[in-house]
Amino acid sequence: MLPSSTSVTASFRPPNHTSAIVQQRSSVLAARIASKKAELENLRKLRDMSGVLAAQMEALEVKIGTLKDGTEAVACVLANWDNVLRAISMASVNPAGLGATSKSVPNNSQLPATLVRVPFENHRTSGDP
Repeated sequence: MLPSSTSVTASFRPPNHTSAIVQQRSSVLAARIASKKAELENLRKLRDMSGVLAAQMEALEVKIGTLKDGTEAVACVLANWDNVLRAISMASVNPAGLGATSKSVPNNSQLPATLVRVPFENHRTSGDP
C-alpha cells in the first residue's frame, strides 16, 4: 500500500522547508508590525505638533484682533485729522480786522495762541522712553 498523498508530499519536502516558511511569515509580520508602530509614532508626533500649531494660531488670532482694533482707531484718527488741522489753523489765525486796528500790540502777539499744552516732564517720569 502506498502512503497517503499528504505524507508523500511531505516526504518530498525537506523538514526545514516548513519551518523556513513559518519564519519568513513571522519576519514579514514582524516587519509589518514594526512599520505600523513607526507609523503610529509618527501620527502621534503629528497630533502633538498639530496641537501646538493650533495653539499658536489661536494666539495669532488674538494678536491680529488687537491689530485690527488698533488699525481701526488709527483710521478714525486719520479720517478726522484734516478736520483737526483745519480747526487748529482757524483758531491760530488772527482775524483780519484785529491785526490791522491794533498797532500798539507788541510783536509777540503776532504769534498764534497756544492751543494745547503738553507737559513734557510728565512723559519722561511716567517710564516712557
